[in-house]
Amino acid sequence: MELNISYKRIWHIAYPIIIGSVAQNLINVTDTAFLGRVGAVALGASALGGMFYFVLIMLGMGFGTGTQIIIARRFGEGSKHLIGKTFDHSLYFMLPLSLLAFLILYFLSAPILRLVVSSDAIYEASVRFLDYRVYGIFFAFGQVLYRSFYIGIARTQVITWSTLVMALVNIVLDYALIFGHWGFPEMGIEGAALASTIAEIVALVYLVVYTHYRQHQKNYKLYQFRIWDKLLFVRNFKLAYPIMLQNFLSLTVWFAFFLLVEKLGEQSLAISNIIRSVYIVLMIPIWGFASAANSMVSYLIGMRRQDMIFVLIKRILLMATGGVLLIVLIGMISPTTIIGIYTNDQDLLLHTIPVLYVVNLSSLALSFGFVLFNSVLGTGKTNVSFLIEMMVLSMYILYVFTLVNFFKVTVVEVWTAELVYGTMMASLSYLYLKKGKWTEAEAV
Repeated sequence: MELNISYKRIWHIAYPIIIGSVAQNLINVTDTAFLGRVGAVALGASALGGMFYFVLIMLGMGFGTGTQIIIARRFGEGSKHLIGKTFDHSLYFMLPLSLLAFLILYFLSAPILRLVVSSDAIYEASVRFLDYRVYGIFFAFGQVLYRSFYIGIARTQVITWSTLVMALVNIVLDYALIFGHWGFPEMGIEGAALASTIAEIVALVYLVVYTHYRQHQKNYKLYQFRIWDKLLFVRNFKLAYPIMLQNFLSLTVWFAFFLLVEKLGEQSLAISNIIRSVYIVLMIPIWGFASAANSMVSYLIGMRRQDMIFVLIKRILLMATGGVLLIVLIGMISPTTIIGIYTNDQDLLLHTIPVLYVVNLSSLALSFGFVLFNSVLGTGKTNVSFLIEMMVLSMYILYVFTLVNFFKVTVVEVWTAELVYGTMMASLSYLYLKKGKWTEAEAV
């Protein structure tokens, strides 16, 4: 198999993920913009309800990342038949995991939110949101598994199309169900949740049909469901569980961040939900290039070309940082226009702009942090990546807790925590790649 880590090859892997992230972000922007017209309570409740939902999604995404690393390694080795076996054994785990996540959301979301949310209005709206959102969990987990497969074999274009389909369905249904257009009932925040759930179902159906149309199930021996291979399952789980834990804890901490912000008032929470949406736009190139780093590092190790990994990382860092800088410069030209997409409340708009400047700076630090961290993941040393994540998250939440509870800060100062997170993530990941024994990583 030919070695290729050119800028063109990196872009070939990253750009469909980036475009897919653009489409995914259309969902987030649309939900936030529409609910911003409903009111500050709906805006804040969708943030908390959505974050609670994605805390559990992160369990599946963590296992999916482990699956992606293994598939990329098998792809680098040229072992196509083992790719299908890995996919099938991942499905054995993802099905019961999705059921567990559903049960937690269905039975425990209301009592947990009641314990941690101060505002009765936001609590009630968050519960109504999750009543409809919970059913999407099965289909979201299915999408994660197919995404892992396609990134692992470096055929990422389908991710773009499936996400575009999901975004279009969500946007149309948001407009219809939130405001009651075209004869649909006016459901408000529940309409946003139902629209997202239906969109996830459609996206998974698209991926399944596409896989059959391209005959990948034959080429890579998918859906064989042969005799249970305990050793393969254990090896997959051993690689994936630290990623599952770190993803789960990472988003749990971000959920805690929003709970702490809620203590500053309903307006601060509404501002933070707007900024969360803008922040995700800034993260679009970062996610694409970070996924490329993860997959390509594992691919190089599969080809026994560890000597090329730092060359690869430098190229990816240059491309990721350049992409983020371009988006930051566009946002700096007219911040009022950007924030105006989400709200027509002038007071809310003026108080949001200073936070936008903070996250612009933070996103540059995160471009380094995510690419370097995903390079560590690509080595297969997931226990090390877990330790790095735990150290960074501990400092992050301690920083936020201290600011909110012991200093008279505004929401602007609280969001500087993202700069702390990105800087620490980049520093610790770089130190491990430079000094650690990742070249002695166990076979995966």
